[in-house]
Amino acid sequence: MRKSVKKTWNVISTVLVAIVVIIALLLVGARVFGLQVYAVLSGSMEPTYHVGSIIYVKSVDPSEIKVGDPITFVMNEQLTVATHRVVRIDAENSAFYTKGDANDDPDAAPVHFNNLLGKPVFTIPYLGYISSYVQSPPGIYIAVGVGVLLLALAFLPDMLDGDKKEKQKN
Repeated sequence: MRKSVKKTWNVISTVLVAIVVIIALLLVGARVFGLQVYAVLSGSMEPTYHVGSIIYVKSVDPSEIKVGDPITFVMNEQLTVATHRVVRIDAENSAFYTKGDANDDPDAAPVHFNNLLGKPVFTIPYLGYISSYVQSPPGIYIAVGVGVLLLALAFLPDMLDGDKKEKQKN
């Protein structure tokens, strides 16, 4: 009976650790491949990019952008990042004119080529909720706590077996 409990425990802890590692790779590992990761916080690009999704953005030269392409850019002095679709390009003034798919009107201000962060290459639904939460103060504490707890749980069966063997020797 004890072996089956230990085996079940090992499977559960391995799966939990694997899930945490996969999420960490999806959020942080993308940078290894030159991608920037952003959480979708508003519905301006629905249904293309849903609120709570993560978008992976690849840096591109402004000359590669065409009308109809979605782009990710810095909007203002507060460094707000947005992803909207290009509706017009003004090469003479080095500016894109953009509009959110769900918005009725184009954005009021043009996007200077220097504010272009890149072009979205793919998205993962719902992962943005986790990303946004983990970046908040309570989320950081919970993420660290979960990591410590998972490590402790992974080693707990071995520690308990060690105590049991020690008692049997005495």
